[in-house]
Amino acid sequence: MPFWDNARFLCVTLVVVGHGIQRLTADSDNALIVYLFIYAFHMPAFAIISGYFSRPGSPNARQMTRVITDIIVPYVIMESIWTLVQFLVEGKREFNPTQPSWTLWFLLALGIFRLVLPYLALLKYPLLIAVILSVGVGYLGNVDSTFSLSRAIGILPFFVLGWKLNEWGVVDRWRRVANGWWMRVLAVAVLGAWLAVVGGNINLWRAIDLRFWFFYDDSYSGLGEGEWWAGAVRLALIALAVLLTGAVFALIPRRETWITAFGTSTMYVYLLHSFILYPLRETGILKDEHTSAVWLLSVVFACVAISIALSAPIVRRVFRPIIEPKPRWLFADQTAFRTPPEGPPRETRTGPTARREP
Repeated sequence: MPFWDNARFLCVTLVVVGHGIQRLTADSDNALIVYLFIYAFHMPAFAIISGYFSRPGSPNARQMTRVITDIIVPYVIMESIWTLVQFLVEGKREFNPTQPSWTLWFLLALGIFRLVLPYLALLKYPLLIAVILSVGVGYLGNVDSTFSLSRAIGILPFFVLGWKLNEWGVVDRWRRVANGWWMRVLAVAVLGAWLAVVGGNINLWRAIDLRFWFFYDDSYSGLGEGEWWAGAVRLALIALAVLLTGAVFALIPRRETWITAFGTSTMYVYLLHSFILYPLRETGILKDEHTSAVWLLSVVFACVAISIALSAPIVRRVFRPIIEPKPRWLFADQTAFRTPPEGPPRETRTGPTARREP
């Protein structure tokens, strides 16, 4: 299913671009326009893809083992590396795994999603409940970024939506409808309209710090909007993210392209790109005089190149021990590491993208 691999690589590239231009947004309206355009949907799209390839049934030993090997162990390894890097660069002497460094919050969010999905699946209206939780958590100032809890609850509706899209078979029917040229024109119009809204009101968005609303990690009072209607803003942003994600998905190629193979390396790109961008962000070269449109385009193209480079097979071979560790010595039951026998074909084919979340 090359469509999903293409979608995953596009989303992770947008993540890299967003992180690359973040320091430019303080001094450049053009950079802030691109930043807000991307952040309105790129992590929700990731969560939708992750949910699409998730199963809500009671976890077996193999699935529980993968939560440890795919999420917890890589998180501890990467957090330890980040602690060392920050000590060497900034002199920080604190190792606090309860507060994830930079991009690592999504690993913990995936772990939370996997844990709660079987329980949500028991409920009659899981998607509605996920939306209520996302909107409601913003009113609770004591739910913060510890273990990424506030952010995980904030984007939970997108993960649940992805799972329900698979369960309802919506994507297969939608792909048949979306093949028409009119659907692509409509998708371009939707994205163009959002770009026009962002660009035409950039001073307003800067004044109210709209970008922080797209993080889903702070309470409404922490965002400066403690009024009762603040939840309606998050609800509107959730709807906007779904609309924009659908428009982007309508434009993604369904056939194999030159980027399809890169879609299986999204976790490597996601976890490793921050080590490349970190020195650039800390040296201050992405500020002040380096905020022209030419410099912005240069940073965007450089981020695309980083995504492609980190998708190379050699990167996977070198960094597999820390990104996809197999700590067999941790487990009493070694059968969880064995490849399960092939059974009859499933009704819904998940393809190679089911192996890893983005």
